[in-house]
Amino acid sequence: MKIAIGNDHAGTEYKFAIVAYLESQGIEVINYGTDEDSSVDYPDFVHPVAKEIEKGTVDFGILICGSGNGVSMTANKYKNVRAGLCWTDEITRLVREHNNANIISIPARFTSLPQVIEMVKTFLATEFEGGRHQNRVNKIAMC
Repeated sequence: MKIAIGNDHAGTEYKFAIVAYLESQGIEVINYGTDEDSSVDYPDFVHPVAKEIEKGTVDFGILICGSGNGVSMTANKYKNVRAGLCWTDEITRLVREHNNANIISIPARFTSLPQVIEMVKTFLATEFEGGRHQNRVNKIAMC
């Protein structure tokens, strides 16, 4: 499995912890995020992750910013990208089961680090249910 990860300054600490967890599981990670805490513009780190998803060169993406909203909005501009904003394990499970999300967007300022690691585990372990949900997912992309 290969995952692209991107973050702004609010997500640096979380990114390092997530990458350490993923690598301990034998998962290859491409880091497009900042490694610093100084202020940066989140779209600069979202675009490479979304492009990897769009090209099919990675299995999933992980995006982290303060609220998770900016990174989700940016990523969802790409065709075939479905970035889901997650702040609980249940929501994480549902964005995979019902929406076939291929990027998890994490709000670093509203989640704890242990909670985020569990959400990443859930995101990667949960399968898309298909069926009636597939019809809905098919209607998402407009261009």
